[in-house]
Amino acid sequence: MNKRKLVIVGDSAFAEIAREYFDVDTDYQVVAFAVEAAYLKQEALHGLPVVAFEQLTALYPPQEHDVFVAVVYTQLNRLRARLAGAAKDMGYRLASYVSPRAFVWRNVKLGEHVFIFEDNTVQPFVEIGNNVVLWSGNHIGHHSKLRDNIFVSSHVVISGFCDIGENAFLGVNASIANNVTVGRDNWVGPGVTLMKDTVPDSLFKAEHAEPAKVTATRFFRVDR
Repeated sequence: MNKRKLVIVGDSAFAEIAREYFDVDTDYQVVAFAVEAAYLKQEALHGLPVVAFEQLTALYPPQEHDVFVAVVYTQLNRLRARLAGAAKDMGYRLASYVSPRAFVWRNVKLGEHVFIFEDNTVQPFVEIGNNVVLWSGNHIGHHSKLRDNIFVSSHVVISGFCDIGENAFLGVNASIANNVTVGRDNWVGPGVTLMKDTVPDSLFKAEHAEPAKVTATRFFRVDR
């Protein structure tokens, strides 16, 4: 079977991981990486060329190639959204990846340009917008809506009937209670629990645990 050729925009760790998943789990063959010319620092990555994004159509025509933008939550997801929009304007079809090791119920609605890692549970009647990343191990509860340009890290719990606004970031182990609306441009730090609706452009910081006055070895009576 002839595989569809794919260019990954980005050269970060996410780009490396995306290349692995697309090559192994899909009918795509990754043929190159691309970054904006001002950030072009290397000629190759894992044996594949790294080219200037501005030269993409000349080197990898959109008639023969698709694009995935492997950028994380930089600028509250706006960089990923901007590059995906630019690629689409160039004529490229935007690729998506849904891990065969994720549970995505049959009536879930998925937008374009999504990346869903392994061990995600996406329950019935969920709606996921465009340009959304679900890293590993999240629970997306029934009837919830994730709007465009969202990044959900790992082991996040989004309960039922939630509405997550555009450009939001949800940190590791964050929890969103039932029927909560998270405003657009919200940053929810690791381990934060939200029990009620939030307003747009809110930042919820995680509390850093402080060490106890007694040391661990003294508490457990370990001879040093």
